Amino acid sequence: MTITTTTHLNFRGQARAALELYRSVFGGEVLAVTYADAQDTREPAEADQLMWGQVRSEGGLHLMAYDVPARLPYEPGVNPVFVSVRGADPEEIRAAWAGLVEGATVVQELAPAGWSPLYGMLRDRFGVTWVLDVEVPYAAG
Repeated sequence: MTITTTTHLNFRGQARAALELYRSVFGGEVLAVTYADAQDTREPAEADQLMWGQVRSEGGLHLMAYDVPARLPYEPGVNPVFVSVRGADPEEIRAAWAGLVEGATVVQELAPAGWSPLYGMLRDRFGVTWVLDVEVPYAAG
């Protein structure tokens, strides 16, 4: 099986600072994609905020984070964590989606995205938010 789970933290304008703190504590490298990098800037003030970021340490820590855009509701502590399911095999991701989608609220349909051949988000029938995607190397540019 190629699927892994990762804690995905949600912030409003503080994702980069949080990842830098965790990197300073646990080591590793921060990778960050801004809304501008992803060509998904809807509010100019949010262009440099993180659409996706992660810190991964040699010791095994792996955290992801993003800045919830102003157009979406955000209450710290109410929806602070997503479960991120990433894998190399699109069929595994589709199978996981199929297992979670019954009774769920689909936030983003499972489909190709600018940063992944397959990406989707849903809130399952228990209220847990899941992000599923096919992981590809990020090439800054």
